[in-house]
Amino acid sequence: MLDAHQHFWSIERGDYGWMTPDLVVLYRDFGPDDLAPAMQAAGITRTILVQAAETEAETDYLLAIAERTAFVAGVVGWTDMLSPDFPARLAHYRAQPKWVGLRPMLQEHAPALILDQRFGAALAEVARRDVPFDILTRPPHLTALLQALAAVPDLRGILDHISKPDMTVAEPGRWAEDVAALAAHPRLMCKISGLVSEAGPDWSTDRIRPFVRHVAASFGPDRLVFGTDWPVCISVASHRQVVDLARGLLGEIFDATDLARIFETNACRFYGID
Repeated sequence: MLDAHQHFWSIERGDYGWMTPDLVVLYRDFGPDDLAPAMQAAGITRTILVQAAETEAETDYLLAIAERTAFVAGVVGWTDMLSPDFPARLAHYRAQPKWVGLRPMLQEHAPALILDQRFGAALAEVARRDVPFDILTRPPHLTALLQALAAVPDLRGILDHISKPDMTVAEPGRWAEDVAALAAHPRLMCKISGLVSEAGPDWSTDRIRPFVRHVAASFGPDRLVFGTDWPVCISVASHRQVVDLARGLLGEIFDATDLARIFETNACRFYGID
């Protein structure tokens, strides 16, 4: 099994803008030795390591970890999509061992950024080079995202954390319509990840189920991918709880063949991993 979304970080590096001491459980270093026992217990053999800071320095830090960590199958990194040097920097990272994709932290910016001409030009370059593109958004970003995608229909993208709907409310609202519209783009996929974080500290399987069922119906078993979002998830749930939650909810919908795709094969295909 492959975990297609996890993080490592070192607090002293100082470039995690979202990381503050009030995030008590998360405000410490996390590395391969912390994750390995949980992976083994859950039957996970490989991971995709995803950026958590808007700096190339952090991407280089993650690539160095991946180089010495056998279970890290690939790194989704960051580089400035608004920079005039973006095409050259993208080419640089594509040439790095274990670099498998790009993620801007769109959730940290106003939706208007997605419609910026510079961002559009960079997104077209990503699509032209067929680079796997992780989409980190919240529901208010989805209208702009749908507009941007109209200009880059060939983009190979994956929606992180089902775009973080507020699962503490019973009504999914506009998010459900926008997710269905995104799923109409055949080269987009969706990560079943980050669920417990959006469902609150008193999360429950019943609270999360309708959101998973909507995404499953929209994307189907060939375009869903599983990720733990560890260690972010541990603020409200253990690694094992996250894995068991996804297995249980997806197992209500799909058979063993489809589950094998969602828990490994689809991620390998998306990120180009053997």
